[in-house]
Amino acid sequence: MPAEAMSTFPKIQPTPLGCPVNSHNEWDPLEEVIVGRLENVCIPDNHIAVTGNIPKTAAKILGFVSGIRYPRILTGPAQEELERFVELLESEGVTVRRPEPGRHTARFKTPEWKTHGFANACPRDSLLVIGNEIIETPMAWRCRYFETHSYRPLLKEYFRAGARWTAAPKPQLSDALYNYDYTVPEPGEPLRYIVNEFEPVFDAADFVRCGRDLFVIRSNVTNEMGIEWLRRHLGEEYRIHIIQQRCRQPMHIDTTFMPLAPGKLLINPEYLDENTLPEMFRSWDILKAPEPDPIDGKLLKLVSMCGKWLNMNVLSLDEKRVIVDRHHKSMIKALKSWGFEPVPCDFLHYAPFGGSFHCATLDIRRRGTLESYF
Repeated sequence: MPAEAMSTFPKIQPTPLGCPVNSHNEWDPLEEVIVGRLENVCIPDNHIAVTGNIPKTAAKILGFVSGIRYPRILTGPAQEELERFVELLESEGVTVRRPEPGRHTARFKTPEWKTHGFANACPRDSLLVIGNEIIETPMAWRCRYFETHSYRPLLKEYFRAGARWTAAPKPQLSDALYNYDYTVPEPGEPLRYIVNEFEPVFDAADFVRCGRDLFVIRSNVTNEMGIEWLRRHLGEEYRIHIIQQRCRQPMHIDTTFMPLAPGKLLINPEYLDENTLPEMFRSWDILKAPEPDPIDGKLLKLVSMCGKWLNMNVLSLDEKRVIVDRHHKSMIKALKSWGFEPVPCDFLHYAPFGGSFHCATLDIRRRGTLESYF
């Protein structure tokens, strides 16, 4: 590259002083966040990693026709709610950053398989922030292979300002990784998973952070090898704990297990037995999520890619204020009874694209320091 072109790039900061990336848990005061986008979102591909892990009605209706964009009847209301959510965050003084719109209809291939993109609606899946480090995760869905490219301008900006930027080993995602004879376990059967231990894979959304302690579930997109890779990468400064759960189609921990503040843990009573929680939580208040309020819209119920427990998928502004879907009145009431200040916001129409508030965001900076809460 010519010297004159090189000179147009900002100089890299030699130290992380004033680093814009700093997040150690799920509840310190939120100062900067990445919020996903819905432009050009495509129906994901027809692969066992996708079809084996979402509700059967959604799989049947969406059809997984390769490279087809979601219809406007779904993206329109979701986009309106997304923009209002961004306005809410900014009104609370939070700096909101956005990825570039993705070219999800573009087809791509490796020597072993080919597909097209999906979305960049859920930055919580592909990126994991630990302190001042951002880690690109080795996701198991082939259609998400290049998803972090939409975030690269932001990642480079944060790196130049002092953040650490790491990418886990890029997975092959060959057929050897997947259990193609997978079926959803029946009630009472042992849990089984779509991905095996061929190579490390994990979604960042299968982890939640409590300072020096991270909690994770083994799921249909996160295997033990992926958990072990992160454990070795982070080293002795952090401890990773696997949470035993009983969801028959596990994918992402934030509708199962969510620490809301020091000493307060929100759990899904259907997926977790309070008595099987790690001993370290014996002194914490265990808050059992109320049954989700029924969804009236037939279309939303049919095409949601998520289970019913999205009332747990909240985003904490700080130790008291929690953004929660306005529809879930039982959760709003429960949060008030537990001493929190719920901040209602409409977000039901985001479910067809992967989740709710926690999924749609990535904490970049929370005002706090690394601590141990146990």
